[in-house]
Amino acid sequence: MKILVTGANGFLAGNIIKELLGRGYKVRGMLRNSASLFLKHSDLEVFYGNITDPEDVMQAVANCQVVIHTAAATDQGLLHYHDYSHVNVGATDNILKSCLKHSAKKLVFVSTANTMGYGSREHPGTEDLPMKYPFTKSHYARSKAAAEEMLIRGLSGTGTELTIINPTFMLGPDDKKISSNMIILRAYGKKLVFIPPGGKNFIHVKDAATGVCNSIEHGANGECYILANENLTYREFYSLMMNVTGQNSYLVTIPQFFLLLIGLAGNIFRFAGVRTPLSLTNMKILCTGNYYASHKAVSTLKLPHTPVVKAIDDALTWFISEGTLVQKR
Repeated sequence: MKILVTGANGFLAGNIIKELLGRGYKVRGMLRNSASLFLKHSDLEVFYGNITDPEDVMQAVANCQVVIHTAAATDQGLLHYHDYSHVNVGATDNILKSCLKHSAKKLVFVSTANTMGYGSREHPGTEDLPMKYPFTKSHYARSKAAAEEMLIRGLSGTGTELTIINPTFMLGPDDKKISSNMIILRAYGKKLVFIPPGGKNFIHVKDAATGVCNSIEHGANGECYILANENLTYREFYSLMMNVTGQNSYLVTIPQFFLLLIGLAGNIFRFAGVRTPLSLTNMKILCTGNYYASHKAVSTLKLPHTPVVKAIDDALTWFISEGTLVQKR
């Protein structure tokens, strides 16, 4: 079986490819011409192309029985919904049409847990809950939800099965482009660490990759699976990190009203056409405790639960080995 993985140089995609190769699959990794793939393997074929180009995608999908679509626009500095939907919806439509054209057996679509409704730590969010504010105002989350709906409609009743994967916030090694692990790097070696008042769910990227790969055989057609592990406030998360690093940092919680003022300022810059991750919506998300459960994925996909403290340690060890960080532990 040959499996196409889009966005092959991404954080999760790289870990998925390693897991697939370890299981004996043949893998085709699709990435942009300007991108580089950190992994070389006899069973890994590299396909250079643009995910938004229908012809490139059609060629990439050819002769692949399974497609794992991870490529997405995730940059929080993008200004408009179209900036996200062009990739997250438009490119996904290219994948859909190519899967049907080539009669692919299965499409595994990697989305985000934020298309589902979050909950409290006592009653965390599940696959049955609709998206909740402030994520209903997030261009990224909305575009991923739109892509999910398009795939469910477009593949229903066809010969191509669909499984949707909704991971929470991933940490761990092989983060070449420094994506979600930035939350660790920002605090590493700092005496004073400013933290938002909210919280979120964290998962080791290798666990998420295992869940994605297990969904090839065990994910039900048309079903969504939240890949989640530990629900932590930001203060709890950074306290764990301090235990790992041994650094003695003072954690200062930023008041919500101050973050909202920063968000308003960001909106003004955005209105003027300045790209910035600062926005009122993003600041409200940082003030929200968005917590999730993964009972369905644990039961069906055998999702492992590696402690988050291990994910932090693995990320730091990898960054130090890459020379991104200087050993301070």
